[in-house]
Amino acid sequence: QVQLVESGGGLVQPGGALRLSCVVSGSAVSIDAMVWYRQSSGTQRELVATIIGGSKTNYADSVKGRFTISRDDAKNTGYLQMNNLKPEDTAVYYCNADLWMILEGLTRKTYWGQGTQVTVSS
Repeated sequence: QVQLVESGGGLVQPGGALRLSCVVSGSAVSIDAMVWYRQSSGTQRELVATIIGGSKTNYADSVKGRFTISRDDAKNTGYLQMNNLKPEDTAVYYCNADLWMILEGLTRKTYWGQGTQVTVSS
């Protein structure tokens, strides 16, 4: 029943900005860690940003200073703010979350979003 629903992708010009959202819906859960990945056509999936414990963050070198990962645990929602976008940021972006299942004895499960397309082009 739990699923991750991503939104916020689209077509933007170089230098533009987008904010991706990842809503965790379904049974009662608590987010342990949330991760954003991206994958271009024919390439290996790349880790973009992580947030662990609600505060510890890490970023790929290619997005440092431009992207910001955050989350609102009260809404069970994660975000990826992407500023100063470049054509090389074009990819499908995926949300991944490690969740504590509150009504299932605090077991830990991992879920993936369906992906949202980000295209940066003039």
